[in-house]
Amino acid sequence: MAELWDVYDINRNKTGRLHERGKPMNAGDCHFIVQVWIMNSKGEFLISKQSKQTEWHKGIWMTTGGCAVTGDDGLSAALRETKEELGLDLNPKNGQLFKQYSEPHINDDGTALFDIWIFRQDVDISKVVFQLDETCDAMWASKEKIRLMIGDGIFMSEWYPYIDELFYFCDKPFWEIGYQDKTASTFVGEMGTVLFSRSTRLGSLPD
Repeated sequence: MAELWDVYDINRNKTGRLHERGKPMNAGDCHFIVQVWIMNSKGEFLISKQSKQTEWHKGIWMTTGGCAVTGDDGLSAALRETKEELGLDLNPKNGQLFKQYSEPHINDDGTALFDIWIFRQDVDISKVVFQLDETCDAMWASKEKIRLMIGDGIFMSEWYPYIDELFYFCDKPFWEIGYQDKTASTFVGEMGTVLFSRSTRLGSLPD
């Protein structure tokens, strides 16, 4: 069965049209891609290795992610991709939208809209279940370990142009980030839970 994407405009508004994965996109048509960074209480990130059966980047380490399918929003796509690739159920309350940006396709006239999510959650790596046509191994890696892997050419850094920004902010409290971006906002939900605005954009690196 063909995978279908919702088609968006460059302002992230749904057009009401669908697109079949694998077919060329037209100029002005956009679709969503999510990338999911899972960080444990030690400040380590859960990364996974691409299997030999995958279509691209065989044997390269990455974080979890993929294309949103029709009906997904950013959060539901992040949860679904993590479940599909690693067999893990993330708690949506642990998720924070870190960054949004767009990039033109290299093989057609379409555009990819990226949602970058951070989940602060301790998960049992022994419970990871691999999707063998995509992933074959997983590990917790510190920021320093990932930088070494980038230097060795075994972590796909080109997919993550924001990685320095992510590493700087990943262990910062939200209020500190918010003060750097005057548009950032929080509000308190039920049971005193602090909720984050989906429109929040994190501040820039300090000079």
